[in-house]
Amino acid sequence: MLKIDFVSDVACPWCAVGLHALEQALAKLPDVPAQIRLQPFELNPAMGPEGEDSTEHLSRKYGRTAAQLEETRAYLRERGAEVGFAFGPRTRIWNTFDAHRLLHWAGLEGRQLELKRALLQAYQGDDRNPSDPAVLVAAAKEAGLDEAGARRVIEDAGAYADEVRAAERHWQEEGIHSVPSLIVNGQYLIQGAQPPDVLEQALRQIAAEEEDGEAGA
Repeated sequence: MLKIDFVSDVACPWCAVGLHALEQALAKLPDVPAQIRLQPFELNPAMGPEGEDSTEHLSRKYGRTAAQLEETRAYLRERGAEVGFAFGPRTRIWNTFDAHRLLHWAGLEGRQLELKRALLQAYQGDDRNPSDPAVLVAAAKEAGLDEAGARRVIEDAGAYADEVRAAERHWQEEGIHSVPSLIVNGQYLIQGAQPPDVLEQALRQIAAEEEDGEAGA
């Protein structure tokens, strides 16, 4: 069994590409049992509730011009299309801590991947605010989760807050400072939004190495 920790943020467009690529790679490996565990990472933990214009924010953060940012967005749209994800305009950057709290709860309910897909679509695809309680509840409903339960988590600011912060600290201490990052069986690191065929080859090799290790034990 490959245990894949997928460290990511809803605010990260490459994470949308990476997750879709990972799921496509695993679909080509029916003989390799795997479990995806979503782990939290915040690109903008200090972002206020009002959010910020995405072009202004990214220009300041990465020192790029509007033209350079549009080139990156065009490339993202191409990479997204390759794995079946259509990016929307993403006009603002938002805080994602509540989204991570809800994802933690969804993991306890067995619907974490479904909620992650819904949240990525809401923000990266539909340009909706992933810190808006209405957007979060709608995503939870789409993921097959209980609406009332989701609302309770969102309204209680302390619900799973400690667990999310502890997980964020853990991965930072493990040296994860960019996303998406995949950690397989706690020891193999794959960084960035790799294409499905690259992930398929890497996961197949890891599975073979793990099998050889168990046979030689």
